[in-house]
Amino acid sequence: MNEFKPVRFVDVALEGQFWRERLETVLTRTIPSQHVQLGKHGILESLTLPNPPPPLRFSRNEHNFTVQVFWDSDVGKWIEAASYALSHRRDADIEAKIEKIVDDLEKAQAPDGYLNCWYLQREPDKRWTNLRDNHELYNLGHLLEGGIAYFLATGRRRLLDILERYVEHVRETFGPNPGQKRGYCGHQEIELALIKLYRLTGERKHLDLAAYFINERGRQPHYFDQEAVARGESPRDFWAKSYEYNQSHRPVREQTKVVGHAVRAMYMFSAMADLAAELNDASLKQACEVLWADVMNSKIYITSGLGPAAANEGFTEDYDLPNDTAYAETCASVALIFWAQRMLHLDLDGRYADVMEQALFNGALTGLSRDGEHYFYSNPLDSDGRHSRWAWHTCPCCTMNSSRLIASVGGYFVSASDDAIAFHLYGGISTNIRLATGNVSLRETSAYPWSGSVRIAVSPDEPAEFTVKLHIPGWAQSATASVNGEPVDVKRGIEAGYLSIKRMWREGDTIALELPMPPERVYAHPSVKQDIGRVALKRGPLVYCAEEVDNPGGRVQQLKLPRDVSIETQERGDLFDGVVTLTAPAQRVEDRGWGDSLYRSRPPAVSDCSLTALPYYLWNNRAKGSMQVWLLES
Repeated sequence: MNEFKPVRFVDVALEGQFWRERLETVLTRTIPSQHVQLGKHGILESLTLPNPPPPLRFSRNEHNFTVQVFWDSDVGKWIEAASYALSHRRDADIEAKIEKIVDDLEKAQAPDGYLNCWYLQREPDKRWTNLRDNHELYNLGHLLEGGIAYFLATGRRRLLDILERYVEHVRETFGPNPGQKRGYCGHQEIELALIKLYRLTGERKHLDLAAYFINERGRQPHYFDQEAVARGESPRDFWAKSYEYNQSHRPVREQTKVVGHAVRAMYMFSAMADLAAELNDASLKQACEVLWADVMNSKIYITSGLGPAAANEGFTEDYDLPNDTAYAETCASVALIFWAQRMLHLDLDGRYADVMEQALFNGALTGLSRDGEHYFYSNPLDSDGRHSRWAWHTCPCCTMNSSRLIASVGGYFVSASDDAIAFHLYGGISTNIRLATGNVSLRETSAYPWSGSVRIAVSPDEPAEFTVKLHIPGWAQSATASVNGEPVDVKRGIEAGYLSIKRMWREGDTIALELPMPPERVYAHPSVKQDIGRVALKRGPLVYCAEEVDNPGGRVQQLKLPRDVSIETQERGDLFDGVVTLTAPAQRVEDRGWGDSLYRSRPPAVSDCSLTALPYYLWNNRAKGSMQVWLLES
């Protein structure tokens, strides 16, 4: 396992236009507007435990479940995102809003440390009776991640103290010892938070508790069966019908196929990779690698979307990747980034960086609108125009997942070991890194992802020998590099997707990296039946789509792209503060002259037209209309 550790986002300054604009939008619009929505929908009020409890805002569904049971998690994610924002720029108003939440949580906490506002207010006698469905540990996990982020941003630890008391209650409640419950959460998350707490405090007990929850999962007799019987229910009545839904159908090391709810799976795999690194656990690492291969070989959309089905918000069968009904939850792409980064730090292998980049620029960014106040929950690759962004959702999990990712995105760019620095992403950043040989200042300058021309200024305080590793994305053919104008042999220097440049570095040294970005046609495996006869367009890390607003004359589903035409790039300074679109001669299947018949023996008319495609993450930011990623090819 490699020795590289990610450079924290607070130590990475985003200077390129692409990420600076997204970050500024999140800081000034997204986070404040999310707080307004949390208040408008009663989520903040729920922390005060009003008595008597008000009527449910969201009634129970056919499974006797209401989304209000995990409102605490939405608050936790907002605190985390807002704290990341405070790390960039202190804001007294945001801090006051967080402090008000801390006041409410402090008052709500039970004497024994328990803190779940749903149960404390509405079902105090049913604590820890339904881990399968009701998210108690999941809520704690997100609150804990928020408390850690707030402490790191401000030095204030009152919230962290509250949550550490809750963690101690959990530690007493769960475990293999007599009198403890041998349970774990139906929605994985607490494991990630506990590992973060371990890394913050250095206290091994937090790592051990995270390992317990992972190792206990799927053990027989099955805990969810036992608790269902204790509630007076039959385990056979579980609405999902299988524990594959929450990945507890078998112990984690025995799982070889990715199944069930996509976000749950990604969170669990992320925790497994973390534990593999912290415990040097080869069996967990191998399990992660097997599951990674299963996702990459048959279950991931070209946009990095995960989970085709709304029924389980997750996976179905190999190669089942429908476009118009794709669920592809934003949260799942965000969680895939978490997993990819952790796999990358088990082995510095470019295939993980490739997926991290793909998910970041396509799956995750799509979830947040340009104005920073509208969202996608699901992300289809084909739309007739009815799919549109919303200002809020009954289950607002994706809103804060988008904002907390963007506010901390700098932490995904660079890693360091004692004697090397590795760049995984590009986009215009600066940072200072302490190596064994001394401090090194770095500034990466680029217009990425619109241009693959990257310049990196390497300035050690004193001349020193170390290695700089540059991720060469899998899509980048014929990459070239030089140092101070002297060419570097990329083919000989690349290993596992990284170009290594080891030398005596001096102040003023400059690396030039060229990653050519010609438009590219991409085809799906023939077993993906929905994409047979279709082609997708990519340029660099970006997947493109055709949107009706750029292709007037009817739905884009009527467009056909001839295989032999060339695809051109066009710089559009007038669109979204500057983007690169793709254009090509195309054909449109017409309904003119067809008449009223549903079928006829003659094919429809075809007319010549021009096709314009823009990056998928930008769709549905203008007029409503149809959209398609996989185009008919003629």
